[in-house]
Amino acid sequence: MGKISPVSAKYIINTKIQAEGIIEKPDVIGAIFGQTEGLLGAELELRELQSSGRVGRIEVKLETRGGKTTGEIIIPSSLDKAETAIIGAALETIQRIGPCNSKVKVERIEDVRVLKRTFVVERAKELLKEFTSKVLPDSQEITDEVAHSVRMMEVVEYGESRLAAGPAIDESEELILVEGRADVLNLLKQGIKNVIALNGTRIPQTVVELSKKKIVTLFIDGDRGGDLILKGLIDVGVEIDFVAKASAGKEVEEITKKEIFKALRGKIALEQAKLELERHDANGIRTNGARPVSNYQPRERKPPYAPPQRTAYQRKETTYQRKETTPEKKVTKAESGKFKELLDDLLGTRGAYLLDGKLNVLGKIPSTELFSTIRNMNNIYAIVLDGFIDRSLAITAEKSGIQFLVATHSKVRPGETKIQTLISSDLK
Repeated sequence: MGKISPVSAKYIINTKIQAEGIIEKPDVIGAIFGQTEGLLGAELELRELQSSGRVGRIEVKLETRGGKTTGEIIIPSSLDKAETAIIGAALETIQRIGPCNSKVKVERIEDVRVLKRTFVVERAKELLKEFTSKVLPDSQEITDEVAHSVRMMEVVEYGESRLAAGPAIDESEELILVEGRADVLNLLKQGIKNVIALNGTRIPQTVVELSKKKIVTLFIDGDRGGDLILKGLIDVGVEIDFVAKASAGKEVEEITKKEIFKALRGKIALEQAKLELERHDANGIRTNGARPVSNYQPRERKPPYAPPQRTAYQRKETTYQRKETTPEKKVTKAESGKFKELLDDLLGTRGAYLLDGKLNVLGKIPSTELFSTIRNMNNIYAIVLDGFIDRSLAITAEKSGIQFLVATHSKVRPGETKIQTLISSDLK
């Protein structure tokens, strides 16, 4: 009997069979040829079509379970569409396979050429991607690569302290001062050549001398370490004119080109930077290993009714009286339910939801971006976060007019801030 080659088939008939008993492959093949014989005339006789190679090898797959048999019949065909559809319909006339009543149903007729075309498209995408990654880069890529290599080679060692610096230190009127060599490399990569590094916490005399001659911009990391470097430079007499700071929680060596120029454009005068440092210290932020400044110390100088020598008990009473004069906003039942729902949704994500006054979600952000987001938005009513509320977050939120901070737990004591802080056990 002649067989059709799989590559010459144009269509594939996929048929499902169900038998009310146990059957085997020879039973299925016999039923196909026996029950379709003479049904479609001599030209569409299955035996003749197989002999001439217009119908390929019939594949049968069976599975017996619970005394019943199910399976599929696959028949490749090189006939035209109409003739293939007729063959498929003829298969559905089979009502008995072997000793069992059976049902045969054509599920689909696949066009092999469509499948091949899909394969060609997907494979072509893979080949193009591979080809693109291996061929020569375009002119812009070459330019960028060469420029990057040149900038990396432009790092020089400046002065007696052999500080990592760009090549334009002497000829530039302005100077950008960074913490380390990695910061210098990142700025050089973006074309900024008037940059020099401190190379550690000990302030080199070279930097002190340069600051007397040039306009100095200190570019520090967006964390507490950056503030400590600023304090150290001020203490040793480095004449800083401006201060630029990377995004909150990021270091100068890792920020992008856009973030670098945004930070430099947003630089502030040294006096303003000093005021911000003093405000942070007054709010109890730990500096240089010292104990946090107490929240009550600035307030103790103001109340006219307090006696000159206050005891710990009297100071506690003063705090309680102040709390009574500025009562916290009470949470409603609707707000409590909404906060609990959002807090449950955030568990394990380290994220935060921002809500407006109508309890609509303004957005969801990572907890690490809370401070910068709070400073840039003025319509936040409440914040629900997966984490803890600390004093610095509470003070920042209070300054922005936020009413509620909701988290899994809190490090803020009652009365330390006007803002209402809630934890999961407070919500119903």
